[in-house]
Amino acid sequence: MSETPYNIVYLGIGSVAWVVAALKIRAWLRDPSQGLLVVALTIAAPATAFVVAAPVVYRLIDRVAHRGNLATVLVYLGITGFSAAAVVLARMWTPPKERTGVRVWDAVTADTWHQVRRRLAVFAVLVPVMVGLFLAGDATSPETPLTFDTTFATDWRIAAFLVIYQALFGFALIDISRVCRGHADRLPRGGLHRGIRLIALGGVVACGYVLCKLIAIGTAFARVTGAEWLSTALGPVFAALGAVLITAGFAGPAVSAWRRRRSDYRALRPLWDLVYRADERLALEAPPSAWTERLAVRDLEWRTARRGLEIRDGQLTLRPWVGPAVVTAAGRLAERDGLAADDRSALIVAAALRSAVEALNSGTAPRPREDQTPLPGLDTEPAEERAHLVRVAHYLHAPLTAEAVATAAPAG
Repeated sequence: MSETPYNIVYLGIGSVAWVVAALKIRAWLRDPSQGLLVVALTIAAPATAFVVAAPVVYRLIDRVAHRGNLATVLVYLGITGFSAAAVVLARMWTPPKERTGVRVWDAVTADTWHQVRRRLAVFAVLVPVMVGLFLAGDATSPETPLTFDTTFATDWRIAAFLVIYQALFGFALIDISRVCRGHADRLPRGGLHRGIRLIALGGVVACGYVLCKLIAIGTAFARVTGAEWLSTALGPVFAALGAVLITAGFAGPAVSAWRRRRSDYRALRPLWDLVYRADERLALEAPPSAWTERLAVRDLEWRTARRGLEIRDGQLTLRPWVGPAVVTAAGRLAERDGLAADDRSALIVAAALRSAVEALNSGTAPRPREDQTPLPGLDTEPAEERAHLVRVAHYLHAPLTAEAVATAAPAG
């Protein structure tokens, strides 16, 4: 049996999963929370198991340890670690409508912790039993990175070790699939809904691995041949597909959030440029080049938040040059075109800022505080402020905004 396909698939899946785990660990280091730590462990444990399961790594570990098939117990402990972490995570995560705050772990209750402790107790008892059975069994030779289960299941200690492992894994898969499916049913359509559904689906698919393995182990223990392919061929297919779906489920919402932050960061650039040209002291640093901005992939939340704050400062700086005529003109045009309230506010602010910059550049005297025109959106909730500013940036160079500025110009 060629080991090359297994090396490629296992190392590929493990490497990708570890990239996702590293991103979660990075997020946890920036914003420590129990939930993020469990997410990181839920991804890192099986990622490590897949890397170790690659025959090339499996054999290397055995050579270094001077014990045949030692890597097997490391692989199974990694998957068992995933099982325990996933069971915890499924109960800690709280759907948005049931949260008491903005964090996904806020609604964790005493009953939740009771359920978590009860399930972890099962793992705490059975994992040492697993390891003891493996070490007591006679499974050091021959070295079998791909056929360990069916080769050594004739030893009752190894068979018991394998059945306990599969039982824990199957229990976790069914548990997280059931819980995640319930969570997904209470979520609105979107990236998070799709991610939770993928995790639930991945758990169901991976159950095919457990079923194949149990049948193969049972037949091998009974010394019946012919079912080895379930363990060596079909089972790994279910495991790999389930791992891909679960990893995609964890990564999908994070990728969607990253893309949204990057889109917001770039969308705010025209608005930021406008206020920066009005007063360069508002910014901590000079504008990045177009290429630098296109290639920006790190610290996007911080960059976008800072850009939003600088835009707000610029809006306050330009307020003395905002004329009431442009606000009135923009409001009339918004009413004429039937714009929604959010779009109406964004149009008014965009037109006001454009006219204010023109007035500032033309040498118009600033209005005293008591004569300054208030603009909509200044009292926007922090959670909605970014969307408001992105909408303002969208209208900044829109034809409707230019029309409002032109209409108000004679009266300005």
